[in-house]
Amino acid sequence: MTARIAVLRRLARPAASLAMIVLAVGCSTAGGPAARVPSLVDAKRQVTEYVASGRYDADIAAVVARARTYLTERLARGGKLAVVLDIDETSLSNLPQLRANDYGWIVAGPCADPSRGPCGLLAWIMLARAEPIRPVLELARFARERGVAVFFLTGRPERLRGATEANLKGAGYEWTGVILKPDELVTPSAVDFKAAERRNLAEQGYAIAVNVGDQLSDLDGGHAERTYKLPNPFYFVP
Repeated sequence: MTARIAVLRRLARPAASLAMIVLAVGCSTAGGPAARVPSLVDAKRQVTEYVASGRYDADIAAVVARARTYLTERLARGGKLAVVLDIDETSLSNLPQLRANDYGWIVAGPCADPSRGPCGLLAWIMLARAEPIRPVLELARFARERGVAVFFLTGRPERLRGATEANLKGAGYEWTGVILKPDELVTPSAVDFKAAERRNLAEQGYAIAVNVGDQLSDLDGGHAERTYKLPNPFYFVP
């Protein structure tokens, strides 16, 4: 499938709809019968049930607990330690915006009432009202209380720094640095940007003990001791 970004137009390839995600999952293997492709209605229902059941939150908590366990063990060995966190669907939840659009991908347009929709992504970000993903917030606090640097590394563009930092602060986060994507930078994959930024941190002497994200492209490319993938049933970022 082709692409849903970190968050914005001009920074990534056009996003795939949930229908395209379903089709990608349902593709047949060479020479074999085609797998049953669930309808878009069924796919949305499954996502809704996964979130409403509490399994989504529980799965996030379980992954973050493993990250915290490793960080606790790693502290004993010392060093200039850092934790790197993605933002969207890792540190902040955009679930109200996603629900308002029936899990569609709407970038432009207003977001006057996120409870009803439609809700443009850019307008939603400017509202700075996304709630923290609580286990990740607690991990960030745990790290800072023990002298570990906390960096947010996101595909959001630099032009949204003000709203992004206001939202992070309002959600209760504190940080050592917030790294956003240069406005005009376009890369085939988020890996190209994020791995390079982690390498920059390593060159500054940081040992990135824990890297947490909701996409494999948040984690691939090295320059972290341990990586932790949170569930994201909503979209895919190459």
